[in-house]
Amino acid sequence: MAFLSRLGQSLTAKEIFDLVKDDLRLVEKDLSVESVAGVESATAIAAHLQSGGGKRLRPILLLLAARMTGQVNPAVIHMGTVVELIHAATLIHDDVIDMAETRRGRPSSNVVWGNHTAVLAGDWLYMQAFQIALRERNFHVLDMLINLTQMMVEGELLQLERLGKIAVSEADYMQLIDRKTACLFSVCAKLGAHVGGAEESAETRLGDYAWNLGIAFQLVDDVLDFTAREKTLGKPVGGDLREGKVTLPLIYALQSASAEERSQIARVLSDRSYDAVSFASVLAMIERHRGVARVRERAQHFTDRARAIINTFPDSPYQRALLAVTDLVIDRDS
Repeated sequence: MAFLSRLGQSLTAKEIFDLVKDDLRLVEKDLSVESVAGVESATAIAAHLQSGGGKRLRPILLLLAARMTGQVNPAVIHMGTVVELIHAATLIHDDVIDMAETRRGRPSSNVVWGNHTAVLAGDWLYMQAFQIALRERNFHVLDMLINLTQMMVEGELLQLERLGKIAVSEADYMQLIDRKTACLFSVCAKLGAHVGGAEESAETRLGDYAWNLGIAFQLVDDVLDFTAREKTLGKPVGGDLREGKVTLPLIYALQSASAEERSQIARVLSDRSYDAVSFASVLAMIERHRGVARVRERAQHFTDRARAIINTFPDSPYQRALLAVTDLVIDRDS
C-alpha cells in the first residue's frame, strides 16, 4: 500500500481502517462465533447490535496498539472480540437504564425484546467476554478486565445518583466519564500492547494515550447530543438532558446563567421533556454562555495530550494512525 511510505503525513479514516482491515475481519469472524448463545434471544440481541453500524473504534484502537508495539496474534484477535462484547453489553444496559427507544437509528434492544430479556442478554455478553479472556490464562489481562468492569459499573451508579440534579460540578462530570468511557479506551490500548508483546512501559504510555482520547471522545459526544442532526446522531438530539443527565456543555453554561435560565433547565430535568421549555431555547442558552465552545476547547486539550504521548513512539504507519485518530475523534459529527 502506497500510503505506508508517507512518513510525517496524517492518514485519512479510510487509510487507518485499511491498516487493520484484515485483522478486523478476523475479529468480526470471531465475534460472530463467540456471540452465539445457548438461548436464541441472547444471540439475536448480539446480532442486532453487531449489525447496527458501529464504528468498531475500540477493537481498531486495540489492533493499532498491537501493530505499533508488537504483533497481531490469535490472542490479540480474541481481545478485540472481548472489548467489543463488553462495549455491546454496556450499550444494552445503558439503553435499559435510560429507557432509550433508539440506538444507531434503529429500535433499541430493550424496545424490541423488553427490559428483562435485554438485561440478561447484556449479562451474558459480559460473561462471554470474560470466558474468552480466561482462555488466555493471563492474570494481567483478567486483572485489567475485572478492574474495568468495576469502574464501568461505578460509573453507572454515579450517573444514577446524580440523575435529575442540576448541581453537578465539572469534577463530578469528569469522575463519571473517566469510569464510563475513558477507562474502556485505555484498557483497549493496553490489552493490544500487552497481548501483542509490548514492553510494560509502552503498554503504560498507550493506556495514558487512550485514556486522554476517551475523555475527548466523550466530551465531543456530549456536544453532539446538543448540536448534531438526529439522522446523523442515530438517536434524538437533546436526549441526555431529557433523561435527566447534566453534561459538561450545560455545566459550563449554568456557571454564568441567570436565575430564570437555571429555572428553565430545572424544569426540563423535572419534566423529563421539552414540552414546557423547548430544546431550541436550551441550546440557545448553552450557546449564549459558550458551553459548546468551551467543551470543544477542553476536548482539544485532551487530544493534544494524547498526541504528545504518541509522539514519543517511533514514526511508523501505525504510530501515524494513532495520531490521526485524535483528529477523527475531535472532528466527528456522530
